[in-house]
Formats: sequence, structure tokens, C-alpha cells
Amino acid sequence: MRLVPEAAPQPSTPPAPRRLGAVELVPGLVRAAVVSVAGQVLDRTEVAYDAAGATGEDIGRALAAAAELLAAHDLQGVGVAAAGLVDPLAGLILEVNDVPALHGYPVAERLGALTGTVVRVEQRARLQVLGDRWFGAGRGRRTFASVSTGEVLGVGVLYDGEVMAPPGGRSGAHMTVSASGERCTCGSRGCWKTLATTGWLRSRTRAAGLAQATLEELVRSGDALAGQVVEEYAHNLALGLVNVQQLFAPGLFILHGEAREGGERFRTLVEERLREAVAFAGAEQPRVLVGTAAVDDVALLGGAGLVLSSL
Repeated sequence: MRLVPEAAPQPSTPPAPRRLGAVELVPGLVRAAVVSVAGQVLDRTEVAYDAAGATGEDIGRALAAAAELLAAHDLQGVGVAAAGLVDPLAGLILEVNDVPALHGYPVAERLGALTGTVVRVEQRARLQVLGDRWFGAGRGRRTFASVSTGEVLGVGVLYDGEVMAPPGGRSGAHMTVSASGERCTCGSRGCWKTLATTGWLRSRTRAAGLAQATLEELVRSGDALAGQVVEEYAHNLALGLVNVQQLFAPGLFILHGEAREGGERFRTLVEERLREAVAFAGAEQPRVLVGTAAVDDVALLGGAGLVLSSL
């Protein structure tokens, strides 16, 4: 009988690292990133487009350019953090007041065709709070709020481990904070968005005759009038957050985006206003933290977390 020697065991090939795709779609900008399961951004890109004048084809070209990065990787899926109102089940962006071309846009279908993987979409504020919970300053807490500031305003609330908003829910930018305020892009008056975004800050600095153009420049100038504008901006931001604290008492508010430019002074102004407005016996005193990362990726990390939660 002839004995056939057994084949030498082959070294096993280690499994490829699991990677997650994330996209942030906001007025004027598409950001895309490849993220590890530990929350490390491995690669990124961004593509600008004209928010007000864009057509559906323009949006498609911006998505295609951003998707080139994602298509080059073997991804577990892609999570999209979208501004406006979305339908997660249908994968649609239903409405973005500042970008008419995104009304009814089938973002999950388009990105799925471009990347060859499953794409899920959710409202940006909902995903932002999850990004902070899994990978950011909200780790270890069951209740807190995550706030986006700048051109896009919104707040996501985690309460006792659950995101306090319906799927595709709203960001709070259009809560009424001034009954006789400015007309908003949504058609209503006095929305939080009309008082606490970069657009308001630009208008306010022009009206005050100030040369400074950004929150950081206003804070650093040392000018008394610039300081008044900074204080007003902080109080306007706190107007919406006071309502959130009254309803959910999250205790911790994590500010992202433009608020980082205001430094410690801006953070303190918001925190002081919150503490003045809401004092409940026995409740946690409101505390404000500001994201310190050089690049604020919390919404992208939330998109990656959306993929993780589906696996």
C-alpha cells in the first residue's frame, strides 16, 4: 500500500480588518470616510457643491466623487448622516430647506450603486449623539446631549440609553425661541436656527460694523463690541439648549463645530446661561464640553456606528 504524505498545513490568512463607510451630507458639502470598528478614521475626502443652485445631477456628481474613496475599500456597509428630514426605511432625504435638490433624494440607492454595499441613512443629529456615545465624550453616560453648531444647527439627546427622536426625526433647529423673530427658511418665524447659526453671526457682525468675520476672530479681538456679539451668540445658542434641559435634563451638553472656535470663553457663557435658566433641586447641574479634535468627525463616526448597529 502506498502512503500519500499529508499536505503540510498552510498558515491561516488573518481576516481582513472590518471597515465601515460613513458619509455626512449637509448643505454645500459631502464628506466621506473609511472608519475602523474602534472609531479611527482611516481615510477621508470631501466634495463641495452649490447648495442653493444645485440640481439632482449636481448632487449625484458630488456623491460619486466622494464615493470613489469608499468603493476602493471592502466595507461592511455605509452609514449616511444627512441634514434635514429623512426616511430611513426608504433611504430617502425628504426635505432640506436650504437645498431644494435634495427633496425626495434617494441617497441610499445612489450610494449603494456607487459603492456596491448596503447603505443606511439617518438624520444627522440622531447619528451625532451616537457618535459621541460610542467614540466621543459621551462614552460611559446613558444620558447627554450632542450639539452641532455653525452653518448647521442641531441637537441629539440620549436619554437613559435611548435616542430621544423618532427615526428620521428633526434636529431641533426649527423649535420656536422667539415668537416675533426673523422669518426662517422653513417659513416660520423665530426658529432657533435664525438666531444661533453662522448666518446669524455674519449678519450681526456686519450690522455692528465689525471687521472680524468669524467667532474665533471676535473672541481674540478683545474689542468690547465684539465681546457683546460673542455673548449674544452664546445666549442664543443656549436658548434652544435650555428647552432641551427643561424637557430631558441631560446634564451634559457636548458642543461640536463652530463652538470650538469660541474657546473657553464661549463654552463658559453657554454653561452659565444654562445654569441660570434651569435649576432643579437634586438634578445634575448642566455642564458644557466642547469637542477639541482638529477635525470634527462626530457625525461621520455616528454614520459608522449606524453600520455597526446593523451587523
